[in-house]
Amino acid sequence: MPFLELIDVKKTYPGVVALDGVTLSVEAGEVVGLVGENGAGKSTLMKVLGGIIEPDEGVIRIDGVDRKALSVQEAIAAGIAFVHQELNLFENLDVAANVFIGREPLKGGPLKLVDRRRLNELVTPLLDRIGADFDPDAPVADLSLAQRQLVEIVKALSLNSRVVIMDEPTSSLTIQETERLMGIIAALKADGIAVIFISHRLNEVESCADRVVVLRDGRVVGALERGRITHQTMIPLMIGRDLKSLYLPPAAPPGESALEIAGMRTTSYPDHAVSLTVRRGEILGLAGLVGSGRTELARVIFGIDRSLGGSIRLGGAPLDVPNPRVAIDNGIYLIPEDRKRAGLLVDIPIAQNISLPNLEAYARAQLVVVSDELENAEKQKRRLDIRVGDVSNETRTLSGGNQQKVVLAKWLSMSPRVLIFDEPTRGVDVGAKSEIYEMMRGLADNGVAILMISSDMEEVIGVSDRIAVMHEGRISGFLERPQFSEHNVLQLAVGASVN
Repeated sequence: MPFLELIDVKKTYPGVVALDGVTLSVEAGEVVGLVGENGAGKSTLMKVLGGIIEPDEGVIRIDGVDRKALSVQEAIAAGIAFVHQELNLFENLDVAANVFIGREPLKGGPLKLVDRRRLNELVTPLLDRIGADFDPDAPVADLSLAQRQLVEIVKALSLNSRVVIMDEPTSSLTIQETERLMGIIAALKADGIAVIFISHRLNEVESCADRVVVLRDGRVVGALERGRITHQTMIPLMIGRDLKSLYLPPAAPPGESALEIAGMRTTSYPDHAVSLTVRRGEILGLAGLVGSGRTELARVIFGIDRSLGGSIRLGGAPLDVPNPRVAIDNGIYLIPEDRKRAGLLVDIPIAQNISLPNLEAYARAQLVVVSDELENAEKQKRRLDIRVGDVSNETRTLSGGNQQKVVLAKWLSMSPRVLIFDEPTRGVDVGAKSEIYEMMRGLADNGVAILMISSDMEEVIGVSDRIAVMHEGRISGFLERPQFSEHNVLQLAVGASVN
């Protein structure tokens, strides 16, 4: 018998039916995959379950007891814990303080000071359980995006939950860390803890889910048992049509060298050097484990960080890139891993985000001509199919896939020669992924050189024309298409050779 059920849950907002009679059940020790495109109703449904929003109609049944709604405190008391896609951490605190925020063990006495020793004792076994490579007293500000995601997972585990809701938990994790998370999910299942696993990475859903529930337009449009969970069965339910392939084959052989990196050394691995070439019309995938130096290399190429040595050539000519302005002026653009923190100003209008890197193009007498700015934004909206009614809306109102299109739009308004994509489809649904891949291939076909950093193995193998794999600050090998396989990428990622 399910210990948790949502029965005929409905939620409407002005002009939008977010949930239209959704029924979902969860049994102890079961992994339920919840899939659907952005806007399908997944987040709204989980907010109902977490007590964040109250449904208009329907029943929440826990252990046979019916309720119209839950408060956040009631949800936690019922054993419902979240691992959020958007990280909810305090950067000015350390790991242990974030895990037990509001639940800190206190010392005796009138001052009721936090018992740091006991706090670390509580957090250490949880970090060990997931194989974390950082300590309880590590400042969150010093952690990578992937490490912060692991802190969110530890927060959920610390609540002794009966069901853990994981919303895109692997979006910032590499292959090795994802495999570790799959092991954690299996251990939770063995302990009788249920998991609701929300992910756009369908191979992971296929790997871990006992059952998949598919949402589209606020309704449950299908449920698949273990033996029927495949890409071919999930995708048509999610998008309401067949998607022959997410990935597109290369249309033409690449041209001459566009970007050459020779002997590049970064602060993360000062004794190791990187050399690689990206050709015009080519998508070069850059794979590797977290900490291998991929993002650090991108930051140096774009001028955010200074290298400790080495050289850059653009179109065969030497180029010094002391700052991003020089990179931008020479047609080298970066789509960063964390679009909200590093790629967008989410509180300003979409049109202003698009024009921001090139304001002089819309200015007369040093004043921005708003009509020109809006005209360009509308052009990019149509070109990239950015799904928004008004480009004057705040950027935060967009889905993850549409926000990624806005980051791309600001660079396409200019003249890209080299585009660096760092995790291009993190947190993006399957339909938007397909659109982004088509855009990348179209750009390559028009002669743009693309360096794509990705931790998604399917993406690396499915989109790249060649793959370069990094290990501890150096390129451990290159793979041509006939050599593409998960085994070969992993071998190089851990520093081994490929036969």
